[in-house]
Amino acid sequence: MGFFKEYWAYLKERKKWWIAPIIIMLIILGLIIVFAESSVLGPFIYTLF
Repeated sequence: MGFFKEYWAYLKERKKWWIAPIIIMLIILGLIIVFAESSVLGPFIYTLF
């Protein structure tokens, strides 16, 4: 949790708001890949990429 607090403080101080959507999309993509590996829907999700 300390990382997220430090990241939020960095965004507020430096006004680098354009970085936030990139990080959020990378996290979502990572979660989709992890979910795809451990589920029955894996072959269907892999066809999207």
